[in-house]
Amino acid sequence: MEIEHQKEKNRYVLNIDGAIAKVEYSIKNDLMYLTHSEVPASLRGQGIGKKLVEKTFTKLTQEGFKAVAVCSYVKAIAQRSQKWKNIIS
Repeated sequence: MEIEHQKEKNRYVLNIDGAIAKVEYSIKNDLMYLTHSEVPASLRGQGIGKKLVEKTFTKLTQEGFKAVAVCSYVKAIAQRSQKWKNIIS
């Protein structure tokens, strides 16, 4: 399951058998604001949301971004691990 950064749509996506899970963002002052996450109903309850968010964190870090979690789910995932404390606020 590889995450794709769709810069033209301001989102990171996982395409799972044609179903799209996504994290949407906006950028202000060199910070990425993670504003919304969504997993299709057909994929819920399988841990896809957590994988999506963690893969998004890894990818945006590789791309040199720091981020602010606006979405409550994204914020919850960020707060569960010390790994993200210097990258996600």
